[in-house]
Amino acid sequence: MHNAEKRGARASRASEVSPLEWPRECRLVRRAEYDAVYREGRRRASREFTVFLRGNGLGVSRFGWSIKRALGGAVRRNRIRRRMREIVRLHRLEIAPGWDIVIHPRATAATAEFSTLAAELLRLLPHEVPEEKNRG
Repeated sequence: MHNAEKRGARASRASEVSPLEWPRECRLVRRAEYDAVYREGRRRASREFTVFLRGNGLGVSRFGWSIKRALGGAVRRNRIRRRMREIVRLHRLEIAPGWDIVIHPRATAATAEFSTLAAELLRLLPHEVPEEKNRG
């Protein structure tokens, strides 16, 4: 018996992921993925955020953020990033699957009331599965 088995640890599988976890498959990681969203996607904006959306043809929505240095130092930018990640993590199941989403916050996202931020961001995020494009 392996040490991990003795301790009761188990392997993590995508099917075993809790709704409140943030699995890697739900993240945009590569620059090419971001570029495709900017190039082929559409844009929605509000007072606190600009959101770029693009259908991805997958069974899950993937998220990425772009937080510019103009928004402040590393501490302030990391606070914005943590707040956005927590909003998406808590409401991930309310957001329609099949999208690649890049979120650009504005400077006020660091100090705005969390519930206000959550409501505004959720209003911008898709609640319908994207339509398939006709290929042929």
